[in-house]
Amino acid sequence: MDKRLEMPRVALDSLGCKLNQAEIELLAHQLAEAGYRLVSPSDKADIYILNTCTVTHIADRKSRHMLRMFHRRNPRARLVAIGCYAERSPRELEVIDGVDLVLDNTQKWNLLQLLELSGSSGQPSAGDSIKLYGNTRRTRAFIKVQDGCRNSCAYCIVPLVRSREESVPVKRVVNQVRERVSAGYKEVVLTGTEIGTYSSDGVDLKSLLERILAETAVARLRLSSLQPPEISSGLIGLWRDPRLCPHFHLSLQSGSDAVLRRMKRRYNTADYRHAVLLIRESVPDVAVTTDVIVGFPGESDAEFRESLDFCRQMQFARIHVFPYSPRPGTEAANMPQAVPAGIKKQRGQQMLALAGESMRDFIKPFLSGTVEVLWEQRSGGIWSGLTGNYIKVYTTSRSELTNKLLPVKLEKIYKDGVWGEVL
Repeated sequence: MDKRLEMPRVALDSLGCKLNQAEIELLAHQLAEAGYRLVSPSDKADIYILNTCTVTHIADRKSRHMLRMFHRRNPRARLVAIGCYAERSPRELEVIDGVDLVLDNTQKWNLLQLLELSGSSGQPSAGDSIKLYGNTRRTRAFIKVQDGCRNSCAYCIVPLVRSREESVPVKRVVNQVRERVSAGYKEVVLTGTEIGTYSSDGVDLKSLLERILAETAVARLRLSSLQPPEISSGLIGLWRDPRLCPHFHLSLQSGSDAVLRRMKRRYNTADYRHAVLLIRESVPDVAVTTDVIVGFPGESDAEFRESLDFCRQMQFARIHVFPYSPRPGTEAANMPQAVPAGIKKQRGQQMLALAGESMRDFIKPFLSGTVEVLWEQRSGGIWSGLTGNYIKVYTTSRSELTNKLLPVKLEKIYKDGVWGEVL
């Protein structure tokens, strides 16, 4: 009998940020190399591993829902909850039926050893190939370069669950990029809690990017998120290399200076505007995307209108809208003047309407043009992929498009992106 068929089947999934996705990819590689059989989270597995998120109460709810769903899929399976929710409130996860292990952000890196100690291990066979499933995509690789944050924004729980700030050594990052390129990935996304603060042996983010571009054959390199104070002409100058994706996710959170002060952000709207202008002056066809919180404690009607107007002026390619969610242990959770749920919902709908309008306005100049698209997956007979500047593109094709970087003519706005024709 093939020994590989005796290995436990493991499904990994992740909620929340791109950093969580990078971590679940790394754990998937470790498990595959140890001989575990990786399967899709939608399949019946012997072990389900969920990297949880706790950035909002909705993220908490999704984490609990997914664990219960895994238990229904296979009541005999072992459920492992790891990550930020597991760090913040392990007891809330331990009581869910089927949950066997709850590991915080430090303990999760001992996952392999803990599974082996509990008898859920196997040995790899010579020549085994590693095939990744679920959120461990074959087209875009997420690589963690930094962890932790010392900013202590009033609303954010991240410093409480990822408190230690550290950067991954340069050589390790470069080697991981090479490994992903060798494995067939066309795009690498560098991620972290605060990647703009990257610092390892005197190497900052700019120097790290220079090393990756000089020492690897990566076709596309993308950054997950930056803060306005981290934008400089020296950093932006690297985008002369076409392998760097013309896409900047620049966190905003509010377009009202008064709200930004209460949030304890490290910039105001003038700083933000300056950073966006610098990016757009230097990088052709660039997409600037952002996050916005509505209904922060004390947010008045006037302050919300300021935020809405500022977002309109910035002409974002995408706006991710989050209704404020009080997180235990944060300063904002104890602030007075909570915004009523109905008003918060109304403001969220207004910001989402602007997000849709802004996205369409950004896309229109590219219609009838030709761009390269990295195709990722097919669902219901329709393929989807991304341009370098983060436009989502859809098409139909009888050919296998997964992980192919192909020229596409953009024809018309479709759903949350564009319908295109592969040339």
